[in-house]
Amino acid sequence: MAEKIRIKDIAERAGVSVGTVDRVLHKRPNVSAAALKRVEKVLKEMDYQPNVYASALAYNKSYTFYCLLPKHASETYWEEIETGALKAVEMRRDFDVDLEIMYYSRLDSHSFITTYQKCLKKNPDGVILVPTTLELTRPFTDELHERNIPFILLDSYMPSLQPLSFYGQDSIQSGRFAARMLMLVAGKEQAVMLMRQTKDGKMASRQQENREVGFRRYMEENCPETEILEVNLPLDEERKRYDRILEKFFSAHPEVRHCITLNSKAHIVGEFLLKTGRRNVQIMGYDMVHKNADCLRAGSIFFLIAQHAYQQGFFSVDSLFHAIVLKKKVEPVNYMPIDLLTPENIEFYHRSWG
Repeated sequence: MAEKIRIKDIAERAGVSVGTVDRVLHKRPNVSAAALKRVEKVLKEMDYQPNVYASALAYNKSYTFYCLLPKHASETYWEEIETGALKAVEMRRDFDVDLEIMYYSRLDSHSFITTYQKCLKKNPDGVILVPTTLELTRPFTDELHERNIPFILLDSYMPSLQPLSFYGQDSIQSGRFAARMLMLVAGKEQAVMLMRQTKDGKMASRQQENREVGFRRYMEENCPETEILEVNLPLDEERKRYDRILEKFFSAHPEVRHCITLNSKAHIVGEFLLKTGRRNVQIMGYDMVHKNADCLRAGSIFFLIAQHAYQQGFFSVDSLFHAIVLKKKVEPVNYMPIDLLTPENIEFYHRSWG
């Protein structure tokens, strides 16, 4: 067994001291080229696999990772990410790993800048980041690269930022999938409603922008005769205003029977439909949060697309742990499954694996 090979055995076979083997194994300096060659040859011959967990524990160093998330209410997609990340930290307590979560407003660019500046002052060992726009995020990630601090992106993949890793869905494909599922139900209807949450007419999430690109491409290619009617609900408004906007839309478009949103707030429309007795209208949306699940069971939401937020949080911490503490390579791009939830299978959907 590889774990039973002692450093003393390696040293004797290579004809060097135990200290030299230790320096080679830990990539420390002051090893001659000849000694390095002999030790590496023996390591290969003996198929030596170091016990990285034991080495990390023996190193006796503490690590603090920082996670920057948008401010959010309870029972949301972001809360699931938090839960998963904290669970991963709990499982690594023996290695003295800790996680600090910081929040910024997606509606305020200064909030993001102020938050990441506070993060940099803390000198994090690693960072998990939900980015905003590329222009706002790049100065932060450039500084992380300058300090050699690994970071992981969630939600939106921006390869030009060169993250250690990414966890999230392929947003374009997810949008195409959503369009296909919608039209399987809507068939040849003349119009469908697309609910968007916006700030000054723009979506605050790159992920949702990319989903809409995929959604519209599919509709143009496969259902060009179906009109997409937009309803923009301003972010952070009162529910009464949402209800007024939705009432105006459905009164003006009584022919609309099928709706979709590319974010986690399908329940805004779902609850409105239930409250106003519009049992012949349904919406499709994203994320298995409680309010969405309730509307799915009640029938005002007909499909939910799940994107495994809990796993995104868990594996982002786990990847930092493997890269920073265990010095192992991690997968650079990790696309999450695109799952479809219905009233028949929602009770069997578990947020955690294993």
